[in-house]
Amino acid sequence: MRILVQRVKEAKVLVNGQIIGQIGKGILVFLGIARGDNITQAEWLVKKVCSLRIFADKNSEFNLSLKEIGGEILVVSQFTLYGDCRKGRRPSFDQAAPPPEALLLYESFIKLIKQQGIKVATGKFGALMQVHLINDGPVTLILER
Repeated sequence: MRILVQRVKEAKVLVNGQIIGQIGKGILVFLGIARGDNITQAEWLVKKVCSLRIFADKNSEFNLSLKEIGGEILVVSQFTLYGDCRKGRRPSFDQAAPPPEALLLYESFIKLIKQQGIKVATGKFGALMQVHLINDGPVTLILER
């Protein structure tokens, strides 16, 4: 399981021109799920992302977590995080989990965030989406488990 984390001032995701998920200050998570990933990995990543100290305190230092600032999370499924570009010019997505398997973990990931008491917005699994964001910093991290 691989996630790309971006600290944002705001973010939204659109499908067919309609906003389906939107947050204010918080974290945008692009979630990639590989073949064989499991709930244990999702639990670890959720705990990690919710407690990462990537928000500035009064001294402008990274000392505050999403929970401490009352931030929100926007989760967007992103199978292309498992695109392998080592050979040829077209990425291979063989490492990405099949959609039915990935959907179950995607939904579990969202449920686990909600259990942390954090407001969650989402994209639409498997849909063609447009993601708009104002990256704050910018702060962008890759977490993998």
